[in-house]
Amino acid sequence: MTEKVPALSLKGIRKVFPGVVALDNVSIDFYPGEVHALIGENGAGKSTFIKAITGAHAPDGGTITVDGETYTAMTPALSRQHGIECIYQEFNLIDVLSAAENICYGEKLGRFVNQRKMNEIAKKIFDDFGVDINPSTLVRDLTPGHMQIVEIAKAVSKNCKILILDEPTAPLSVAEVEILFKIVNQLRDKGVAIIFISHRLDEVFELTDRVSILRDGVYITTLMTKETNRAELIKYMVGREMTATFPPRNAQIGDVALELKYLTGNKVKNISFKAHHGEVLGVSGLVGAGRTEIMKVVFGAEKKQWGEVYVNGKKADIHSPKDAMHKYGICLIPEDRKREGCFLMETISWNIVYNVLGKISHAGFVNKKKEREIAEFYGKAMRIKAPNLDKTKVMTLSGGNQQKVVVGKALATQSDIIIFDEPTRGIDVGAKYEIYELMNQMAEEGKCVIMVTSDMEELLGMSDRIVVFGERCLAGELTKDQFSQETILDMASTGGATE
Repeated sequence: MTEKVPALSLKGIRKVFPGVVALDNVSIDFYPGEVHALIGENGAGKSTFIKAITGAHAPDGGTITVDGETYTAMTPALSRQHGIECIYQEFNLIDVLSAAENICYGEKLGRFVNQRKMNEIAKKIFDDFGVDINPSTLVRDLTPGHMQIVEIAKAVSKNCKILILDEPTAPLSVAEVEILFKIVNQLRDKGVAIIFISHRLDEVFELTDRVSILRDGVYITTLMTKETNRAELIKYMVGREMTATFPPRNAQIGDVALELKYLTGNKVKNISFKAHHGEVLGVSGLVGAGRTEIMKVVFGAEKKQWGEVYVNGKKADIHSPKDAMHKYGICLIPEDRKREGCFLMETISWNIVYNVLGKISHAGFVNKKKEREIAEFYGKAMRIKAPNLDKTKVMTLSGGNQQKVVVGKALATQSDIIIFDEPTRGIDVGAKYEIYELMNQMAEEGKCVIMVTSDMEELLGMSDRIVVFGERCLAGELTKDQFSQETILDMASTGGATE
């Protein structure tokens, strides 16, 4: 029997950044026709490992073998030459071009730009995938799920042999995830080697054949997915057993902290609900239902058309995020941490104190002692992993640590009403637990916590009460004894309509 040859083999990969060993002697083989999960906590080395494969980072040691050729380092051009394509969490598409133009971008289809030919290429791939996307549609007009499919179609058009998917389901709805998995299975059947990075372990078990675990830059083990279980994977990832997914909470639900009365704006209409001190209020709904949109109106980041916001029973006049934070004690931890939550090119300390600079400044000068005290307090409270808060730029941190910086930046305002929008998207199970503990602590201190999430397990496990959005309006409200996935999905999809 002929031994199966890896499509891609990495041996002894080592990568060192200033003050950090990102990868330490990591060796993993990836085979044709398999979906191979790569998992680990944020900061485990997954992104660095992927960038070594794609040529974005040159390893300091080890070898990479692909197509029988062995290299000490890849380049982006060499990686593409060997049929390696990577789809990152942030889409790499040109939004003013059509789906077809993005798929064929950089390809020579004749002496002149041939729109018909590009549309034919795109349509054939979409038909093979079984999806209905008009090749002429501009990317900016597509849903996140369809953008993801265009990214994959772009890779397929280049005859990729190794496809890397980095948190591909993070921005997708349940229905879009099903389509994505169908496409991934098709590619596996055609012999493509697929490296699948996800923090959602249920996806790992549903989709993958094998799973490799990294921890603190070190290779731990590779397992057959069907021969392991969730508890074992978590133990390998975090280096300890976690007996519960959600930490216990002992909070007393108090008076109403925030009330919306027919609030309308940012394409969302007539939203009315209450959120209490000591409560974690879950906000659910399908992607695009208006959850994020109305929270931005509450926070003053988007304009209100009509309706009212009340804070502790008093009408709030909010025109900006500054009003929300400093007049009414409302802070928002946004869904898009990279674009809206933090300044990637600035240091951790700079980010944490940004919202309170006015309080620690006098005559235009920042009190450096107070700045350091605040940064150190919240850096420690959030357990941010970094060699130096004053020198480490946020862009160099893992996704989980970036999220902790965003949360620390919000908490530094000492707000009593905290809105978390997708608080654990792209975060590993260990960091998730820490975020959940923090949310529970806030509730126990009497703060009002509002949690917008697409993660059903998180929604049911953390919420005291749930409001459901559908079709940019409020579809209904559920108390804890009414919680069920079926009820929530039904309300979200029907807009709460009844006969």
